[in-house]
Amino acid sequence: MFSLSRLTCFIAVAEELHFGRAAERLHMTQPPLSRQIQQLEHELGVQLIERSSRAVSLTAAGTAFLPDARRIVALAEGAALTVRRVPAGDLGTVNIGFTGASARAVLPRLLQTAREKLPDVRLVLREMVTSAQVDALAGGDLDLGLVRPMVSRPGIHTRPLHRERLVAALPVDHELASTEDLRIEDFDGQAVIMYSPVDARYFNELLISTFTAVGAAPRYVQYVTQVHTMLVLVQSGLGMALVPESAMTMHPDGVEFRQVSAVRDRPVQMNMAWRHDNPNPALARLMKDVLPQWEWK
Repeated sequence: MFSLSRLTCFIAVAEELHFGRAAERLHMTQPPLSRQIQQLEHELGVQLIERSSRAVSLTAAGTAFLPDARRIVALAEGAALTVRRVPAGDLGTVNIGFTGASARAVLPRLLQTAREKLPDVRLVLREMVTSAQVDALAGGDLDLGLVRPMVSRPGIHTRPLHRERLVAALPVDHELASTEDLRIEDFDGQAVIMYSPVDARYFNELLISTFTAVGAAPRYVQYVTQVHTMLVLVQSGLGMALVPESAMTMHPDGVEFRQVSAVRDRPVQMNMAWRHDNPNPALARLMKDVLPQWEWK
């Protein structure tokens, strides 16, 4: 099979139609250039160049072969450039896990910034609860997780990324919907939609500790995992809820959002988690060029 160097020699002679100029262009002398063309013709079994003492021209076969020769050389050069970009993290794939709530709080900005800074890195998104993300990180199925609690599993590092306040979500006709600034004590005895103690443990424990601190005892009427499901139940009038402030961007009809005093400022924390031995260069670039500027925004 012909080599790329012989194709390059052929292209130079075909474009210059002069062995001297082609040799000068390739920074070589004429004899080795002529041998490269002869060897290429031998390998192909056809004559590509008509040679005479006064002129050089392409045969019909040479004319037909020239576009393919250019295309082959361009593809080879492009492939070499592409493969060199992979170790640098300029090109590749990052598998990212996220919780339903983080889709509103973090993902839009993450995707936009990644497109600007790493346009050739593909982000594959998988919606998963935090516990499933940790298992996938440990097993190598995820490169990066957007998780709620800090992860304590050996081999997995966690770093704060984002935090926000909790706000109250109430049915529009709820007796407290007209109260501009609610207190945690106002939840005492109220029907409240609660987070699952298994699949949304972070929020469940956060709310229980928040209510306990002021002696409030809500009536938990339903346990759910995702914030958007919680808002649907609030919308239906089933009860009130405490949700991350980013949930307000969903603008659900029939739901009023209210600030809640005496809640610790911006208590809901989002963390990024990854395996310390992950060899993916694209992940390293994402964490170096996209994520550091976000911490504690």
